[in-house]
Amino acid sequence: MGKVVLVTGVARQLSGRFVRRVQREPEVDRVVAVDAVPPEHDLGDAEFVRADIRQPMIGKVLAQHSVDTVVHLDVSGTPLGSGGRAQAKETNVIGTMQLLGACQKAPTVRRLVVKSTTSVYGSAPRDPAVFTETTPVKSLPSGGFAKDAVEVEGYVRGFARRRPDVAVAVLRFANILGPRADTPLAEFFDLPVLPTVFGYDPRLQFVHEDDVNEVLVVASTEARRGTLNSGTFNIAGDGVLLLSQTARRLGRPTVPVLLPAVTWVGRVLRTAGVTDFSSEQIRLLTHGRVVDTRQMRETLGFRAAYTTAETFHDFARTRPAGLLPPARLSAAVDGVADRVRRADPVR
Repeated sequence: MGKVVLVTGVARQLSGRFVRRVQREPEVDRVVAVDAVPPEHDLGDAEFVRADIRQPMIGKVLAQHSVDTVVHLDVSGTPLGSGGRAQAKETNVIGTMQLLGACQKAPTVRRLVVKSTTSVYGSAPRDPAVFTETTPVKSLPSGGFAKDAVEVEGYVRGFARRRPDVAVAVLRFANILGPRADTPLAEFFDLPVLPTVFGYDPRLQFVHEDDVNEVLVVASTEARRGTLNSGTFNIAGDGVLLLSQTARRLGRPTVPVLLPAVTWVGRVLRTAGVTDFSSEQIRLLTHGRVVDTRQMRETLGFRAAYTTAETFHDFARTRPAGLLPPARLSAAVDGVADRVRRADPVR
């Protein structure tokens, strides 16, 4: 018999795309799609089960379908519908605890894949240039989705100790972008003018939504090298982009704001319902974050099809035109840089 894969959080577009994608794997026999909210998108031949992972019913779903692989995607920084931050945190943390408790009691479960984020490393002025999966974090996230993810990973490590027979993979995704991206960072890039922190030009990494699907398939099925795909893995496209480069490629002018005033700007944007300009996003857009992906390539056996620059290009081509033509803006910036170099040949 083939695999029976249970996927959580399928009402979200990203999870729905994975449900449709994993059904094409020859070793997958059935896909059970779970969420407390019925999805508005197609799930292919998957069986949808309306269930809240915060409730004990999820254990009955695992048992009834003899699930052997659980892909936990219901870990997100934004709530569905009108739910607020409290609901998102409850789903992330309490939902994960309940799901792991059910998996622990389910003898058929043999593989667990959990969606996490590189936000668990935080963003601080004294951070290392590149984070590996084992880099000690100097400044743990103090709130928001990043703190939820830290707690979720802690519970997952506890589960792995109690069920050493289960292959557990935690995937720490960089910021996810693509033509269908609906993340807070995508909303930020959609602003007609991008507020930036005066004096800072952070390095950013992205992962394409298509690569998210493919790496989830690799982690939730047999490894290409015959291993169990266990461990924690940074997932990102090669290379980095500076925030100033992203603005030029979008044709968006930037407005540098002094650091003490950035929090006030973020509060105004949140109150106006324009974008969720959270404190963790402000830190990212101040100090940036870059992670090493060697383990993704060498241990997990996955190489992203899109680089960070290619991911952003694919995202940018679907966004509304900026106030400034990107080609003309880039030419102007390059012209200024060239004049500076000629005026100061030592540089």
